Amino acid sequence: MSAHVDIIIPTYNGYQHLAHCLNALRAQTHDAFRVIVVDDASTDGTPERLHRDWPEVEPLLLPRNSGLVTAVNAGLALSEAEYVALLNNDTEPEPGWLAALVDALDRHPKAAAIASKMLLFNQRDTFHAAGDTYARNGRPGNRGVWQRDSGQFDCEEEVFGACAGAALYRRSALDEVARIDGAILDPSFFMYCEDVDLSWRLRLRGHAIVYAPAAVVYHHLSATGGGPLASYYVARNTLNVILKDLPGSLLWQNLRAIVADQVRDAWQTLPHVREPAARARLCGVLAAFRSAPLMLAKRRKIQRARRVSIADLERFLDQ
Repeated sequence: MSAHVDIIIPTYNGYQHLAHCLNALRAQTHDAFRVIVVDDASTDGTPERLHRDWPEVEPLLLPRNSGLVTAVNAGLALSEAEYVALLNNDTEPEPGWLAALVDALDRHPKAAAIASKMLLFNQRDTFHAAGDTYARNGRPGNRGVWQRDSGQFDCEEEVFGACAGAALYRRSALDEVARIDGAILDPSFFMYCEDVDLSWRLRLRGHAIVYAPAAVVYHHLSATGGGPLASYYVARNTLNVILKDLPGSLLWQNLRAIVADQVRDAWQTLPHVREPAARARLCGVLAAFRSAPLMLAKRRKIQRARRVSIADLERFLDQ
């Protein structure tokens, strides 16, 4: 029997993209799924349009705008399926997308997550991500980003992490890390890098993450994000991940590269300080220092619960 999946789609004032995404889900070859759209207090008529045009969708209407992480966690709390897919509202999955994800998770019992092959919506031969990477200098990244798809990422293989814009998760693994950290996605991240943090926490518990090239999805890059807000949270949360998730030996071993990268980034940002995005990036770095006590407190619990070797984690750095 085909695995049942709950697909959780957070949205905020993005109905023009959401409708396209829901149309693509109607064409999925794997039909054992439920769609939960978490509306983060949109003002563009999303709730009314969902009720009118998408009777098969289960809407979850939040009373106030609470941010991406809170919206996704609310959807996860409503979900009951053993397999849970997280999907951005500005995506278009191919008809075989969900079937390929389910097939991969079925075949990899040690995997907690399956990463999609994400291509740009308006440039469909170009990668957004073939799984996530993590560099020794503490920078998360998208494997293959901006590369033309010429078959270089057509092999199913283990990767560091999965971009939560289009990924399938095993619910038991999500619940496991939530018991340690208090939530599946860390609410203190608010938005951006929350999936990097999740990938780290899954890996620290010894779970695998696999990239499935047959699970193709097209993404409107930054259609529902970007700008100074993104600059602030990416800068802050990049440092939050380092403080919270890197085991001590990896942090010490790569500290020089981490510091050099942060100094270089600040130095390149300073000449543009009058620009909103540059100011937001610097403010994000300062905010990371303010949130350091919270991250260090979380770190103690997460690192105590680690059950994988440093050597195993190092295999995926600079992948």
